Amino acid sequence: MRRAWRLRARSDFERLKAQGKQWRSPLLTLSALPNGLPHNRYAFILSKRLGNAVTRNRTRRRLREAVRRMALKQGYDIVLIGRANLAQQPYNMIVEALEELFRRADLRPEQSESDL
Repeated sequence: MRRAWRLRARSDFERLKAQGKQWRSPLLTLSALPNGLPHNRYAFILSKRLGNAVTRNRTRRRLREAVRRMALKQGYDIVLIGRANLAQQPYNMIVEALEELFRRADLRPEQSESDL
């Protein structure tokens, strides 16, 4: 993921927490807020409760890849927070959870009837 697409500044996280919206699923929590940029910026947060560094990094890579493959509306700051049993789930379950959260957050682009 490009450096410009990473959400890193404390002020951005504070703004997202104060003004953004949250959506929860059993595996993930999604926070989103428009950022006024032509691209999205992402952060993936996984606590030590998910496992050791190897497990957290592997799970973070799986999340990044799943998000990279999805078509999303642009111009948002997006934070994904892993919940308790995320690391033990197969990749397709993670993708399904992400799709559901992005759909509920209205971050998926509009589909025309020809796309269906």
